[in-house]
Amino acid sequence: MNAATPLMVVDGAGVVVRWSRRAREIWLRSDAEAVGRTALTLVAPDVADPEASGRGSESGAAPLVVHDAGGHPVDLRVQVMPLPDGTLAWGVFEATGSTALDGTRTSVSDILRANAHEAFFVLDPALRVLSVNEAAAALCDVAADQTLDRPLGELCRPSRPQEFEDVLRRALADGTPVTDHPVGLEPVEGSAWERFANLSMFPLGDGRGAVVSMTEVTEPLRTMRRREALGSVRERVGRSLDVVTTCQELVDALVPGFADIAVVEVVDAVVRGEDPPLSPLGRDVPLRRAAFRIDGPAERAQAHPVGDVRAVPAPTPYSQVLGDLKPRAVTLDADTPWLDADPERARAIRASGARVLLTVPLALRGTVLGLLSLYRVRPHDAFDSSDLTVAEELAAHTALSLDNARRYTREHTIAAALQRHLLPPEPPSRTAIEFAPLHVPADAGAGTWYDAFSLPGARTALAVGEVAGSGIDAATTMGQLRTVIHSLAALDLDPDELLARLNDAVVRLAHERAALPASDPLGRQPLRASCVYAIHDPLQETCVMASAGHPAPVVAHPNGVVHVPRIPTGPLLGSRDGPPFATASVPVRDGSVLALRTASFPVSEGPDDDARDPLRVALTRLDRPLGEIRDEVLYRMSDTAGRHDVLLLLARTRPFPPDRVATWSLEFSPTAAATARHHARDRLQEWGVGEETAYATELIVSELVTNAVRYGASPVRLRLIKGGMLTCEVTDTGGAAPRLRHARTADEGGRGLFICAQLSHNWGIRYSAQGKTIWTQQTLD
Repeated sequence: MNAATPLMVVDGAGVVVRWSRRAREIWLRSDAEAVGRTALTLVAPDVADPEASGRGSESGAAPLVVHDAGGHPVDLRVQVMPLPDGTLAWGVFEATGSTALDGTRTSVSDILRANAHEAFFVLDPALRVLSVNEAAAALCDVAADQTLDRPLGELCRPSRPQEFEDVLRRALADGTPVTDHPVGLEPVEGSAWERFANLSMFPLGDGRGAVVSMTEVTEPLRTMRRREALGSVRERVGRSLDVVTTCQELVDALVPGFADIAVVEVVDAVVRGEDPPLSPLGRDVPLRRAAFRIDGPAERAQAHPVGDVRAVPAPTPYSQVLGDLKPRAVTLDADTPWLDADPERARAIRASGARVLLTVPLALRGTVLGLLSLYRVRPHDAFDSSDLTVAEELAAHTALSLDNARRYTREHTIAAALQRHLLPPEPPSRTAIEFAPLHVPADAGAGTWYDAFSLPGARTALAVGEVAGSGIDAATTMGQLRTVIHSLAALDLDPDELLARLNDAVVRLAHERAALPASDPLGRQPLRASCVYAIHDPLQETCVMASAGHPAPVVAHPNGVVHVPRIPTGPLLGSRDGPPFATASVPVRDGSVLALRTASFPVSEGPDDDARDPLRVALTRLDRPLGEIRDEVLYRMSDTAGRHDVLLLLARTRPFPPDRVATWSLEFSPTAAATARHHARDRLQEWGVGEETAYATELIVSELVTNAVRYGASPVRLRLIKGGMLTCEVTDTGGAAPRLRHARTADEGGRGLFICAQLSHNWGIRYSAQGKTIWTQQTLD
């Protein structure tokens, strides 16, 4: 305040005719409250009271003392000054001899008013402006002299006027300061963006008004919003290797912080793991709506449901972005011309109240993976150039995540197809056993397998295994192990011997894997696998099994007892150390069910029932079809779907028809071959076997019995089995192993096994503790 500028001008009657800004600050009175009133009633109400004035003069009181609104003394001086119309009036000035404290207060006030970046407002009890600084005038976008005596809400134009008014009046009534309260302000003229400020209010007490400061934080808040959006996308998007899940992660990261509505559409081929098309995207290429999110009700705000597949209409901003891969920010209103090309989107946009659109391509290395569309609903909340930059960054991050998910989907699809083709079809039911396999591959699985195939002697081999790892590598390794098992099973080995040789094969495969180039990540992955192998013999009603680090089968008996037999568990396949593999023979009556499983079926040990054990519960009722039992197990295991490979092989034993088995004990003499031919001929006639097969069988029986008598040891036994094939077995207690050789022209013998091999479909030797069995198999007419 300049010393030559009066605080007020008073006419001859003592009435205020001019009231200055400095006077408003000292006495917190607006121009309307001051002009036209007696000066003493404004600055010294006690003196203006007639009774108080009289008492003062009678008692010889001290000269007049004037105080400001805060109770501090104010020194005044009065001098005559002319008015513009030529009349004289009294000018009231601040005395130049004020105290140092008052001078300091005045200087500080002037400095704050002139230089503070915050907007300061001095308000009267009615929340009308008494004084402002230059920053306040700039915030309100008005001249300083146009702010006086106006309500603060009228000057600032808050986005929510009633809420703004309530905050100020509540603080003024309670006398409690308000600090850093966020306030939205309407945009200034020529701008399209809503402004934001932090409001602080300090009541002066006794209802004398308040001081309000406001700091505009529009750009810091918008910058923070962009950083939070980008940080959220980087943190949350890409955690899943699923295309659709990745899209949902994106919209969850952007709504409601960065946008009010987010839509992600992905090229349909990308969802299936196929290569994305090159840009520009053809107008007939379909896109799948993979994710949608809105900050509010979504009933009518969605043009198409999630999962809908269709091409993008043209010409629209969406088709343009997919054509040139450049983002676009578009204002939406009723007259937007391109909305006619996409009526469904136009309806959804109007229903949601969306005002602006930012659409960004999801592209990588010149290929198009999809499209991200962001909408904002709030008024004056447009997208600016910085928003476009951030949107391009988060779209680039998402595109890379989508491509990783696509590659994984493709590899998983190939691995699943490879596994599906490497696994056997559902094993057909045989004479003494029926099957019901269950295989639900997990998202990352491809290394589990099961197998069931016939062995000579009406026996059946059962196997379930699992290769560590996932994907194509696990699937191919699984296929290799399954082939090795079939090759070893052809040698008619016991389960422990078969697993020992299978382990040798896995060790060799692991050595080959370790020798891969350092650039191949497969070389750093150890090769480990587990397997359980069992042989069911319906004629002996036993099941001989061995395990290589794999859970033992579950056996359910017809009497309702369900238990896990305790079989020796050998080391995992691929181990160079560890105990040898061993077998266990488990009695299996006709009508029992064997359940070979992977480790995803945790089964409680022992015979006790456990209601939490889905496999045990399902196996307690065997009086129903095997497929129904299998389905119940799956329904009870539904909580593990997608996390682990669900693989189960159920096998129900059935009695082998006794009239299809014939066994004879033969004398250890040269006549044994003739006796054996006679027995075989009669039985084959009873079975109705064709003459050609019967004749070949007689020759086979004759040669095998002759070899047993000549090179083996007593006793000798002949057994014929008519199942899916005709099996001939000759058993003796000798340890000498016959071998197949090609006799020379001049040789009189040595053609026995060669003849058998020529006449049969398959042949082999099976050893036991009591001796050996030579067997042949022939196809039936």
